[in-house]
Amino acid sequence: MGILQGKKGIIFGALDANSIAWKVALKAKQEGAVFTLTNAPVALRMGTIQELAAQCEAIVIPADATSVADVESLFDQSMEVLGGKVDFILHSIGMSPNVRKGKPYTDLNYDFYLKTLDISAGSLHKVLQTAYKKDAINDWGSVVALTYIAAQRAFPFYGDMADAKATLESIARSFGYHYGVRNKVRVNTVSQSPTVTTAGSGIKGFDDFFAYADMGSPLGNASAEDCANFCVALFSDLTKMVTMQNLFHDGGFSATGISTVLMDKMGKHE
Repeated sequence: MGILQGKKGIIFGALDANSIAWKVALKAKQEGAVFTLTNAPVALRMGTIQELAAQCEAIVIPADATSVADVESLFDQSMEVLGGKVDFILHSIGMSPNVRKGKPYTDLNYDFYLKTLDISAGSLHKVLQTAYKKDAINDWGSVVALTYIAAQRAFPFYGDMADAKATLESIARSFGYHYGVRNKVRVNTVSQSPTVTTAGSGIKGFDDFFAYADMGSPLGNASAEDCANFCVALFSDLTKMVTMQNLFHDGGFSATGISTVLMDKMGKHE
């Protein structure tokens, strides 16, 4: 449809073909956008982002999103490569050392906890603040960050990532106000279904998470491809009055009390 024709952006977080950011990049390219790709240097060594860059005719710029200096350099390089300010940004960044090390929520390592918050939430503030100071986003631009419903509800094995996602959503609202007033830039979070990605599938009990959400959603779990379509719609001018929202993209899971499928599984439904 070409809904991003002429638009420029920065996409954070593509690691491999399972990444939502990867799918967003492909869809954005299909819809006419040009953009730079970025991830932390360590992630670039682990993943296959150069393959994505070739498909999208995009430049890869290494940047640690927790480093203000790296983020500043990323914006400077991106604006130079793209020939001006950007119109959209995808923040698809999340990592918890506590979760990776198997530390339960009741026995967190607090140094790890601060890293979780910095990587998974503080990085969004650093990206927005840097863009704001550099006036790097065109008026009516769009920033989208990926989140999860554990920001609102208790999921026992999601650990301190739940705290990070709650903070992420708060940053989107608070910065969304200021950026909206000054430049009409909109900032939203997308609360996606459990998705089979490298990051998501590393969480303890993920398969059970995934199956439970799928059975509890009238439409079933939303795929990474569907999430990419939604993000691209949020980048476009079709959603120019939507800001400071946490938008559930989860097949209806967030609004469902219990489904008949789950009741059947419990053997209680007649």
